[in-house]
Amino acid sequence: MSGTLGEMINGYEIKVANEHWEIEAAQKLRFNVFIESTTARANWHAETSGLDRDKFDLDCDHLVVIDHNHQSEPKVAGTYRLLRETIARRRRGFYSETEYDLTVLKMFPGNILELGRSCVHPDYRGRAVMSLLWRGIADYVQRHGIDLMFGCASFSGSDISAFSSALSLLHYQHRAPALWRPIASQGRYISMDIIPEDEIEIRQAWREMPPLIKGYLRAGGMVGDGAVIDTDFNTIDICLLLPIQSITEKYRRHYLGEKETVQEMAV
Repeated sequence: MSGTLGEMINGYEIKVANEHWEIEAAQKLRFNVFIESTTARANWHAETSGLDRDKFDLDCDHLVVIDHNHQSEPKVAGTYRLLRETIARRRRGFYSETEYDLTVLKMFPGNILELGRSCVHPDYRGRAVMSLLWRGIADYVQRHGIDLMFGCASFSGSDISAFSSALSLLHYQHRAPALWRPIASQGRYISMDIIPEDEIEIRQAWREMPPLIKGYLRAGGMVGDGAVIDTDFNTIDICLLLPIQSITEKYRRHYLGEKETVQEMAV
């Protein structure tokens, strides 16, 4: 796929934010989705500013989908935060390192990209915006020669028992190769092999799985070792990895080629 970033599709623009208002609008959207409408614990700065932002924002590219059809002015309908390894090494590292030991992942033989803070405005939930975000990511991956994408993904809430089937299924059937598998940080590690593999109810496991995690798995995604409870966001986090060469043919056609029209990944 080429030419996606900066492209206008039915009044929606896919781009890496390069204006202050675009980044701030993305941070405001993140605040609304991750903090204001949940039980997450906002820090003083977030409460007073209405923005979800941290030190890593300064190092990241902010992918946004902007709705130019919106009433009086353009509106950020969805966003993803992207951090390339070449930048992370020179600056503050990766956000995921606040929860996972990435020592072996950093030895992966290729360029790695951290994805994070994925969200879509409630008014735009559905196929279009998430599909456009993934088109933008596919273009970004090709432009920068990325070989593997990774990042933390969340289950809403901190009750491990509520997701025991899903976490167990991830542990037994979707772990990344040990050679470059991240492991939850010491002191925060929560074992995911809660239920014996032969006792897992597969349908229940998939019911417990958040849509975004399902999407990654269907595309060929894998997980790290152990989960982490994020007390600030009131979530159970796992580390997801998606090597470009492991992406299933279906999604390679949809997002890394031009053979078919785009379909939604996170379903």
